[in-house]
Amino acid sequence: MAGALEGKVGLIVGVANKRSIAWAIAKAAAREGAQLLLTYQDRFAAHVQELAATLDPTPVLLPCDVQDDAQIDAVFAGIAERGGALDFVVHGVAFASRHELTRPFSNTSREGFRLALDVSAYSLIALARGARPLMAARGGGSIVALTFLGSDRVFPNYNVMGVAKAALESTVRYLAADLGPQNIRVNAVSAGPIKTLAAVGIGGFSAILNVVRERAPLRRTVEASEVADASIFLLGPAGRGVTGEVLMVDAGYHAMGM
Repeated sequence: MAGALEGKVGLIVGVANKRSIAWAIAKAAAREGAQLLLTYQDRFAAHVQELAATLDPTPVLLPCDVQDDAQIDAVFAGIAERGGALDFVVHGVAFASRHELTRPFSNTSREGFRLALDVSAYSLIALARGARPLMAARGGGSIVALTFLGSDRVFPNYNVMGVAKAALESTVRYLAADLGPQNIRVNAVSAGPIKTLAAVGIGGFSAILNVVRERAPLRRTVEASEVADASIFLLGPAGRGVTGEVLMVDAGYHAMGM
């Protein structure tokens, strides 16, 4: 039986190590038959190469720092050189200086704010711009970004990342409207707290996990594989009528008032 992404080609941005949600999505997409291209930052190159070798077929690896437009352009030029096929993009990259996550939010620096918004939100625009002609040539495509409830509610020490995720979610909606005429869908998946490389930089993260376990309707947190499966829905034909949406995958925690 063919997988949901059989014959599809996808670009996944944001794999850092085996705990990355982007990596969980890569594994799920490969399971569903997709051919993958993975980007990596130089500091994570060895980790990404090791992980990529475990998938069949082995993904194409492309260096990319999303703060560098030239590197983003090179990624899409590389895809074009390989035939130009691109059906989906996963945006799983976010960053804020640890310094900005450990002091009062009102002390956020101008540079720290710029950096968080550039990496975590503007990069989605840049990637969508590069993907647009390749997806349009295929008759459409799907873009999925990863976000968190801190975009809408205050979480201790999430600080400027909450603002960046709010910008990311607004970007999803504006891109959905902009790219919809080319049958390109843009959505986000809001994952519950998961112990990723980024999460360990948030002070008191274990306390956040405990609160979610106590109060979420399912009385647990979520696993990266659950976020990945929800992403496959949005990337594949089952989600063909969904765009401009933020899909909550957090064991229902977002629905609770207390």
